[in-house]
Amino acid sequence: MELILKEDVENLGFKDDVVTVKNGYGRNYLIPQGLATMATTSAKKVLAENLRQRAHKEKKVIDSATKVANAIKGLEMKITAKTGDGDKLFGSVTVMDLSEALAKEGHEVDKKFISIQGGSVKRTGPYNAQIRLHREVVVDFPFEVVAEQK
Repeated sequence: MELILKEDVENLGFKDDVVTVKNGYGRNYLIPQGLATMATTSAKKVLAENLRQRAHKEKKVIDSATKVANAIKGLEMKITAKTGDGDKLFGSVTVMDLSEALAKEGHEVDKKFISIQGGSVKRTGPYNAQIRLHREVVVDFPFEVVAEQK
């Protein structure tokens, strides 16, 4: 079953992509949730025309996302967290903490566009995260978790 995505769907595709999925997944989840529509011939023609018109606007968005990516690459982020014995944290450092730390630096990034390699952080030390600012602009962002001074 061919569908046109209305929104970004994790592990499937981005908005306005034409994807092929199993019938049940499309009929029972994607279409009722409003995440996709049937990819009929007329819908594909409308999509192609919309993409042509949006291409110029898209270039400006990509340029601004690239500027933000370059600014984020220049940051050296240290997140402080309470620790117990050794380097083990009380709780963990998550994408929400990383998003808040970036906001303090002046870069608003939604937490759903950040992924920390290995999930959440439970020990001090250097880590890496991926920040997706646009479907074509992804930044590898190194950060460090340090112990809070007692």
